[in-house]
Amino acid sequence: MTFVPRVLETGALQIRPRLVIPGEEIDIRFTTSGGPGGQHANRSLTRVIASFHVTRSEVLNDADRALLLENMGSVVRSSSGRFRSQGQNRSAALEQLANKIGAALTPPNPRRASKPTKASKVRRIEDKKARGRVKENRRRPTDD
Repeated sequence: MTFVPRVLETGALQIRPRLVIPGEEIDIRFTTSGGPGGQHANRSLTRVIASFHVTRSEVLNDADRALLLENMGSVVRSSSGRFRSQGQNRSAALEQLANKIGAALTPPNPRRASKPTKASKVRRIEDKKARGRVKENRRRPTDD
C-alpha cells in the first residue's frame, strides 16, 4: 500500500509516514488571480504560490535531498487560482506541493524484462517474408 501525501492541520506537509515538512519551510505568497472577474479578480489577493526550497530544508536526509534535486530542481513550486477564496487556493496549492514532492521521492518501479510470445515471433517472420516478396517483385526478371 502506498502512502498518499497530505496537508496537516498545522500547515505542515506529511510526505511519508516519517517525513513531515514543517510549515515554516514552505514559502507562501499571495497575488491577484487575474483573468475574468472584474474588480474582484484585480484587487483580491486570492491566487496562492507555495514554494519549498530543497537546499534550505533541515528535515530532508541526503538521499531524499539528492533525489528531489535531480527530479525537481532546487525549488519546488505549486500555485492555485481556481477558487475565489484565498483559503481554498491555499489548501489546493499545499496539496499540489505535497503530491509533487511525494511523486519526486517515489522511486520508479523496476522494469522487468519480458520475452516475445510465440505468436508475435511468427507474425514477425511472416511480415518479413511478405516484405521480401514485395522487394523481389520489383526486380527485373532473369533469363534462367
